[in-house]
Amino acid sequence: MCDTCGCGLPGEQVRILKPGEDQDTLPHIHLHTLTHEHSHTHSGQEHSHVHVHGGRDDNEHPLSAGHDHHTGHSHDQDHLHSHVQDHLSEGSRIIKVEQDALGRNQLLAERNRGYFDALQILALNLVSSPGSGKTSLIERTIREMKGRLSLCIIEGDQQTMNDAGRIHAAGAPVVQVNTGQGCHLDADMVGRALKVLDPPSDALLIIENVGNLVCPALFDLGESKRVVIMSVTEGEDKPVKYPYMFKSSGLCIINKTDLLPYLDYDLGKALEYVRMVNPDMKIIELSVRTGEGMELWYDWLRQEKAGL
Repeated sequence: MCDTCGCGLPGEQVRILKPGEDQDTLPHIHLHTLTHEHSHTHSGQEHSHVHVHGGRDDNEHPLSAGHDHHTGHSHDQDHLHSHVQDHLSEGSRIIKVEQDALGRNQLLAERNRGYFDALQILALNLVSSPGSGKTSLIERTIREMKGRLSLCIIEGDQQTMNDAGRIHAAGAPVVQVNTGQGCHLDADMVGRALKVLDPPSDALLIIENVGNLVCPALFDLGESKRVVIMSVTEGEDKPVKYPYMFKSSGLCIINKTDLLPYLDYDLGKALEYVRMVNPDMKIIELSVRTGEGMELWYDWLRQEKAGL
């Protein structure tokens, strides 16, 4: 699905889970393994190859790419596969496949957006590098805004229920999406998670995307706003390194400001980089750990919710 990293190729299935479900009892569905067979000649002898690309066998053992030689032969030391050019010509289809995948995602994103609009749900897509403090921000928001906002959460990670467990303990309804080999959520995953979560009307839905500043920028989930989070421990140049994510976001949160006295971090330069990439970006500086600046975040949430 993603031409940058290859996610969406055969591998582990996407799973939608609620805290308390026994993961070991959930069904495992095999995704199709890509194979192709061809013939060519080495040292005057024709033979066929079967190439296997990824996937797993019936015993859940990974399949590695390789050759199955149906006819015995000896390879010359410096032979060239005559099928290399065939593989290169297949590259002409990559752009169309990517366009088809993104086009389908956009259709499903519009379906999600219609669902949110009908129920007056404010849906936020939280994106960042791993370790920026997304989950901690959500936990504190749940505890401090309980009774003032109806919060529901969709958690995205490749594996584990760790974050969903933390959110459940904080007191909000949550569904975990395990993406397997995928490095981002897409609109279909969110749509499937919504059926399990079943958020009430007038809710605030926070979607915590997989920690990644590259691929999630390509995929609209149907959200009302995208919120990008960076921490002062990451360096101030994140906006210019990953401009597509910052261009597509409506709010930038700079977290862990309580660590500024202990770091060689130029906050002014970070703000300059954000505004260089997205001049209209709203910026909030805060520390989830100390609570400093959190009221600015809550004010922004209330304003966005009132604006629906």
